[in-house]
Amino acid sequence: MPHSDASGAGDARDASDSYDVVIVGGGHNALVAAAYLGRAGRSVRVLERLGHTGGAAVSTRPFPGVDARLSRYSYLVSLLPRRIVDDLGLRFAVRKRSVSSYTPTVRGGRPTGLLVETGAGARTREAFARLTGGEREYAAWERFYAMTGRVAERVFPTLTEPLPDRAALRARIGDDAAWEALFERPLGEAVEAAFEDDLVRGVVLTDALIGTFASAHDPSLAQNRCFLYHVIGGGTGDWDVPVGGMGAFTDALSHAASLAGARITTGCEVTGIATDGTSAEVRYADRDGEHAVGARHVLVGAAPRELARLLGEEPPAPPAEGAQLKVNMLLRRLPALRDPGVDQREAFAGTFHIAEGYGDLETAYRQAAAGELPRRPPSEIYCHSLTDPSILGPDLAARGYQTLTLFGLHTPARLFTDDPDTARETLLRDTLAQLDAHLAEPLADCLAYDADGRPCVEVKSPLDLDRELRLPGGNIFHRELAFPYAQEGTGRWGVETRHANVLLCGAGAVRGGGVSGIPGHNAAMAVLGK
Repeated sequence: MPHSDASGAGDARDASDSYDVVIVGGGHNALVAAAYLGRAGRSVRVLERLGHTGGAAVSTRPFPGVDARLSRYSYLVSLLPRRIVDDLGLRFAVRKRSVSSYTPTVRGGRPTGLLVETGAGARTREAFARLTGGEREYAAWERFYAMTGRVAERVFPTLTEPLPDRAALRARIGDDAAWEALFERPLGEAVEAAFEDDLVRGVVLTDALIGTFASAHDPSLAQNRCFLYHVIGGGTGDWDVPVGGMGAFTDALSHAASLAGARITTGCEVTGIATDGTSAEVRYADRDGEHAVGARHVLVGAAPRELARLLGEEPPAPPAEGAQLKVNMLLRRLPALRDPGVDQREAFAGTFHIAEGYGDLETAYRQAAAGELPRRPPSEIYCHSLTDPSILGPDLAARGYQTLTLFGLHTPARLFTDDPDTARETLLRDTLAQLDAHLAEPLADCLAYDADGRPCVEVKSPLDLDRELRLPGGNIFHRELAFPYAQEGTGRWGVETRHANVLLCGAGAVRGGGVSGIPGHNAAMAVLGK
């Protein structure tokens, strides 16, 4: 289980305690910062509101009486630099998926689909030809992802360096066409120029919409920023499976931070921060009452909205709302597919795209933007246990049980405001109906049941994420993503605030978002004067 300070937050020393660094929140980025700073000899105190560390990167057993430990919120790893794992001596591993994605469809009245291997090869080429009737789309796919691969190789290493300015990053990429396509023009233009097939276009576009509510042609380029972070991870863009579930990663981080001397306390809620730019006081409450602790630096893993509240300041510009539906499921068996050309174990091992053709995505966006629930909700699924069965108890694994994680797109928080329960239930029903359209048997026939006789299905809307994790409007990035270069006010590391000794160390920092540890590393480097 994640580390917890068994002594509790409120002993008699706390009123006069002072640390080099107090960290607000115990998410994975906060733990990365704590481990780096502790190893550098700084005294560190971590204050976490919940009863455990990990934030959104945790594992849990959500179904009563069922021995399956699922990654509850975050579920795949791409942006975590190997450097952080090595620097902190983390005992943590990921596994590659043999299949990148599978997208079912119907062509000429016949069930078929597009299977993309990890490291596209002969089978991928054949799948493109079978779907599109020729070689053009596969060749375009190869050219497009060769371009993003070159960008990834050059941009990813900069994420743990001081922020380059815009001109320096452009020069480092050294490809004007790629810069124009990814940084200057709405991504839809590049996708439409490169590809002709609607399904292929949709598969490409999905990486621009994970947790981001935008159209392909949004002039704000929110979709471009999201796409960039999804294709640069590790310098390859691969999305890997965390062995043992996401909680294994944060357990390793908590251990590393404690080993480095950080004092981690759970079950205490920070209620205020006061600073003069040189020293600070952090107030918090626990079961024993109100307390205060002094600090030279305060690092905040919470969203910028929460930081403003703690400082008693006006919040930043209205936060970008979250736009995702997260569903965790446990199955007695994987369902059979209507497409005879692929085995279900292959199809679900990668990202299984549902109702994510290019036209489908744009239609769903327009409906949601008009305040309507998308009638054909787009989503994507993958099966963690096919790659890493360790998250299942031995009995479940032996009996062929499998997990499914579903991430729904274009479901902004505003759709849940009036009647959250009905909206959640309606979207779940309609989303699973889109999946059922490509199955040879209903998914409901494959679901496992918990000890109380209920189907093993857990659903989280953006409002649920706001309530449980205090993500503004359920936004998994804390606020709109920013391009990874310096702009006015971003500071040297992208973690700075207007208070010299108060830094962001969570997803709301520049180059934040995703399970990466990058904001935690960068905040620690800023404290250390690197």
